[in-house]
Amino acid sequence: MEQYGCPEGIWDEMCDAKIIRDQYSKVFAVLQNLDVNALHNKDKLASELFMNQGITFTVYSDNAGIERIFPFDIIPRIITGLEWDTIERGIKQRLKALNMFLKDVYNEQNILNDGIIPKELIASCPHYTREVFGIQVPYDIYVHISGIDLIRGDDGDFYILEDNLRTPSGVSYMLENREVTKRLFPDMLANNRVRMVHNYPLLLHQILLSLAPQQISNPTVVLLTPGIYNSAYYEHTFLARQMGIPLVEGRDLVVDNHKVYMKTTSGLERVHVIYRRIDDDYIDPLMFRPNSVLGVPGIMGAYRKGNVALVNAVGNGVADDKAVYVYVPDMIKYYLNEEPILKNVPTYQLSDPEAREHVFKNIRSMVVKRTNQSGGYGMVMGNKIEEEDWLKAKAEIEEDPRSFIAQPIIKLSTVPCFIDGRFQPRHVDLRPYALCGPDGIDIVPGGLTRVALREGSLVVNSSQGGGSKDTWVID
Repeated sequence: MEQYGCPEGIWDEMCDAKIIRDQYSKVFAVLQNLDVNALHNKDKLASELFMNQGITFTVYSDNAGIERIFPFDIIPRIITGLEWDTIERGIKQRLKALNMFLKDVYNEQNILNDGIIPKELIASCPHYTREVFGIQVPYDIYVHISGIDLIRGDDGDFYILEDNLRTPSGVSYMLENREVTKRLFPDMLANNRVRMVHNYPLLLHQILLSLAPQQISNPTVVLLTPGIYNSAYYEHTFLARQMGIPLVEGRDLVVDNHKVYMKTTSGLERVHVIYRRIDDDYIDPLMFRPNSVLGVPGIMGAYRKGNVALVNAVGNGVADDKAVYVYVPDMIKYYLNEEPILKNVPTYQLSDPEAREHVFKNIRSMVVKRTNQSGGYGMVMGNKIEEEDWLKAKAEIEEDPRSFIAQPIIKLSTVPCFIDGRFQPRHVDLRPYALCGPDGIDIVPGGLTRVALREGSLVVNSSQGGGSKDTWVID
């Protein structure tokens, strides 16, 4: 560990000017006493454990279309209890405001009428779902499950990078990372008093049960998956198994008289709550895409009648559109009358001619993102792009500026990783998972730390060659 090069001008989470931060001191001491062979063996064991569990994902951009093991780095990322307290309060505040926004924008639309958010921004949002206008959802909760992406800048502060409020994925990797770490470093976990994350499936199951129609004493909850070809199918099977609920596809469900039923060997069984991992567009071919074979014809009718709860609510995409993200601090002030605890990354909407001109002039220090793409797709890193490619991207932006935002390139914080037999700094982000139910918001302490495994890269998405590591919150 002595050879670890603490980067200059970047916030490194383990060391500050060659001095090891307190939260890493015990882990640093243990790792220093392990030789390279022992570390290699632990690295190899981790890969074998992931392979044996079938923990994979698909890279759609790769013509091979091959499933890959999710790369895992054996050194944990450590966050102090004090830092976590700020993160937790900030995410809870943000989710309260986002839930209130979703209720408002699909009902009275006060925030639009009061001019806080431009009406045309919502009207032009491809994920504003007019079909759900006026639908009453249980307890006014639209976002039951969220994965809010955070980054840490060179000032050491955490910033919200984006809100994932539709069908956020990755929580199974958070849980499996911890199980693997228990096998690799059992004593280190106990000695550092690391907070536990294993109760996530239990908390999620309790929330799903609580959303069933009031009079039902023993509700049926199912997890609806698009099927085996979905990149997150491993996670769907994992969560259904952990919660002890059926994993179903669209063809396993049928709607009769505005009620949803599951086909079973003993006949039809009523379904009350559906944790869906299918996008809005595909969920009901009678209302959205008529050619969808993944959804359930008529399910939106049952949803509107209140006969089935859908988790997350349909239409949430309007709240995690990257152009609407700019206004979340305003939502917090408008609905809660509070200042945001966690700041946004400075963001330019490219539909604004002045912002567009500024970004074009300073493109070498900017990252341009499509407002409705995820997984790192459709992203322009201004410091890396060739002139010819930039001219093409620029033409696309000018043709449809509403579909793009830009942000200054922030040097994400680094953490130590064991790569090629030595410890090296790599950039990371953090996705904590929050669960909103009738009794409040629960956030398991930690989350998924995603790592840009390529040297110097700031792109952490697994689909773009990123990996992950276990995230410890310690007191």
